[in-house]
Amino acid sequence: MMGIKVRAFGPLPPVTLDDLIPPDHFSRHLERSLDLSFVRELARGAYAVIGRPSIDPVVFFKLQLILFFEGLRSERQLVRVAADRLSLRWYLGDDLTEPLPDHSSLTRIRERYGLDVFRRFFEQIIEQCIDAGLVWGQELDIDATKVVANASLESVRPRFAVEAHLTRLFAGDRDGDGGGQGRDGEADAPAPPELTVALTDEAQAALAERAAAPTTGSGRPAGPTATRRGAPIGGRPTSAPAPPTPTPRSCRPAPAARTRATKPTTSSTAAGPGSC
Repeated sequence: MMGIKVRAFGPLPPVTLDDLIPPDHFSRHLERSLDLSFVRELARGAYAVIGRPSIDPVVFFKLQLILFFEGLRSERQLVRVAADRLSLRWYLGDDLTEPLPDHSSLTRIRERYGLDVFRRFFEQIIEQCIDAGLVWGQELDIDATKVVANASLESVRPRFAVEAHLTRLFAGDRDGDGGGQGRDGEADAPAPPELTVALTDEAQAALAERAAAPTTGSGRPAGPTATRRGAPIGGRPTSAPAPPTPTPRSCRPAPAARTRATKPTTSSTAAGPGSC
């Protein structure tokens, strides 16, 4: 037979919130290992001597730890999560019927404390971790973010120039005088070693032959130029060919002009002499 759950809520049995939290819960380990009673002395200067009691500084810093452990991003969400979790209510010391602090009060308290109180709180937590043996100081982790550098390309120097500069800069330390030389001692420092470049006889002959070869207008050695329909491929010719000489035409007499009668008295035009 399939059962059906009926939603019915009655009065709470005689049980406390402490009975509902398992003995091995993280909140119990945190309460037992981390003593936050020192924060009252850190925040004493932010409160007046008389007036209405405020939120306990211990509760405020416990809420900040919950904000970190739960990965929350706002104090409004922090109060909403703490109100639904029995373990968080137990860690804060609030009963089931006790209201939690308002999120706006947490914002004002954080602004009232300032950066100095949070810095001292962090230092006290580190000291407690060292006393508990959680920090051994044998390894160092560094986190970095790569950012494009706004460096000038003109400041780039070759490796041998940097090594020569370091040799000249720390020449005094190598001599054992315990300090680097100043501007007055730079003249006595050894000059950087010169880079020697030796060429073989074959390389020098090839270099001389290449220098003596004719070059084009772009500075490259002139070589055989491929042509396509009489025109070079990939560039203009170094010297244009001479235009062809026109062949003279033979002289012949001009044909006689035709006559046309325009009036009763006709006139004719005689053919002129031939022209070349």
